[in-house]
Amino acid sequence: MHAKDILIDGFNRIQEEVHATVDGLGPDALSARPTADANSIAWLVWHLTRVQDDHIADAFGLDQVWLTQDWEKRFGLDLPRRDTGYGHSSAKVAKVRVDSGDLLTGYYDAVHAQSLGALRELAAGDLERIVDERWDPPVSLGVRLVSVLSDDLEHVGQAAYVRGLLQSAAS
Repeated sequence: MHAKDILIDGFNRIQEEVHATVDGLGPDALSARPTADANSIAWLVWHLTRVQDDHIADAFGLDQVWLTQDWEKRFGLDLPRRDTGYGHSSAKVAKVRVDSGDLLTGYYDAVHAQSLGALRELAAGDLERIVDERWDPPVSLGVRLVSVLSDDLEHVGQAAYVRGLLQSAAS
């Protein structure tokens, strides 16, 4: 099995979990926060998608789906255009509200499609290409892709946990 096939499988699993976590929830559930400073499902899914969009676009020299496919306008958030949610305060987390889960999954699916398109073109040697020299050691494409996978899986797991808390409280 080629490394790109493992990466594609990992990103497909994130997509499955995003849909499983978001599907069937209305705006109130998506925006609910277990505590005043906790992250909502909407913020967690938006953030993991923004990070994937930002990092994959940068690593492969692509445009961000957020900006080129009008997702920024569709979401209509009161945040800077290129904001990914990194370091958000509780007040900024509260700004990420959506009218439906379809908006979140639609954006995720568009980013997922771009990510898979880029991954399918990978050759084994591409994973060693340096994509970020601001770190010591510099970050290779392979390391960046695993980092995005890890971050996305962490956040979708957190979102699924919040969903479970909400369902438990409603019982």
